[in-house]
Amino acid sequence: MNRFVVAFGLLLLCQSCTFFSSNKKAEAIARVNSDYLYREDIANLVPSGVSEEDSIAIVRSFIDRWATQKLLIKRAEVNLNSKKKAEFDSLIQQYKTDLYTKAYLEEIVKRTTDTVISENELKSYYNAHKENFRTNGTLVRLRYISLDKDNAKYELIKSKFFDFRKTDKKFWETYSLQLNSFAFNDTVWTELNQVFDKLRFITPENRDEYISPGKTIQKTEGKKAYFVKISNVIDKNEIAPYQYLKPTLKEVILNRRKLELIKKFEKEITDDAIKDKKYEVYK
Repeated sequence: MNRFVVAFGLLLLCQSCTFFSSNKKAEAIARVNSDYLYREDIANLVPSGVSEEDSIAIVRSFIDRWATQKLLIKRAEVNLNSKKKAEFDSLIQQYKTDLYTKAYLEEIVKRTTDTVISENELKSYYNAHKENFRTNGTLVRLRYISLDKDNAKYELIKSKFFDFRKTDKKFWETYSLQLNSFAFNDTVWTELNQVFDKLRFITPENRDEYISPGKTIQKTEGKKAYFVKISNVIDKNEIAPYQYLKPTLKEVILNRRKLELIKKFEKEITDDAIKDKKYEVYK
């Protein structure tokens, strides 16, 4: 049974739950002065699966809110002064204009913006504007593992980690299951705060002891051991690396394209209106 039937079958205020044909006059279920609320206005109000008691409560609450709003707007129209009402009418009209134009332009942009950005375009934009992209904090490239000190393969894992080779991929696929945590991709730039979260023995107070390019770290805490290799570090207010900025660069270029498209479209629509004599400025 669809929502239409459920909603109206449960209405205590209505005397019928029959369907309305297109040639039958709409039936009002409530009135406030000269304003009417019709059955069709609440056709999809009650979600499917709602109990009869809850459905009745939902419908009655909606009717009461509708009536209250109608009464309030009528009272406001009578009691607010003309100047205030004129201000609100102007705001309402401007809000409508903004909503319509924004939705229309977004649709135009969505249909016509080229979203493909080549690697060359990204790099060219980065090289031309990289002075504007400076780090807000420290960035680190590193790899690390955490494992139990009593692991049977402790020395082998340690040796493989510090003599890291791409050919050992199968080894790490096998033994990574024995690790507490790990990160092997040291080509990815990571914010220092994330390093603090993963390697708790490194803190803002002792960071200079551990965070430096080429640093090798062996650290034990309780039953756990940590092996860390710092590949590179970029400190705060330095130019951010290309790979780290790449997702941001894509968004910047796309937004620039969208703005350029909107300006072009606005100019074209204005020029066309002038050409067709639909827009004139009187001197």
